[in-house]
Amino acid sequence: MTLIFGIVFFLLAKFGFPVITDMVHKRQERIDRSIADAREIEVRLSTLETRQAQMLEEARREQAAILKEAAEAKNRLVADAKQQAREEADKILADARTQIAAEKESALRDIRKEVALLGVDVAEKILRKELDDPAKQEELVQRLVDEAGRTRMQS
Repeated sequence: MTLIFGIVFFLLAKFGFPVITDMVHKRQERIDRSIADAREIEVRLSTLETRQAQMLEEARREQAAILKEAAEAKNRLVADAKQQAREEADKILADARTQIAAEKESALRDIRKEVALLGVDVAEKILRKELDDPAKQEELVQRLVDEAGRTRMQS
């Protein structure tokens, strides 16, 4: 039994153990390579996650900058529009005031003209009525002469 054990051991040591050890070494190398690949992939993944986080942060900053620029542009446009509206309103008001003043002056001239014509008509009617009588004509002439004499004395 010892002899059979020795022969089996010898055969196993000569033919079986080298094959088994070789397979164990190959498997060990494959496992080591897989672990190394997994570590490399883990490092790459970590790098990618870091890069992704940086890109997201950069995208957020760019987004904030773009939104800020858009808000500033909107505010500038609104301010410009308000300024133009104010200027246009001021111009319209100035034109309206000028037109109103011109129309007022024209209306005043027309009123003065009408009043003058009315005054002349009234004076003409009064003079005709007063001057129908020759005694009243002479009295009016005398009064005008007296007034003219007083005016010369005062000057």
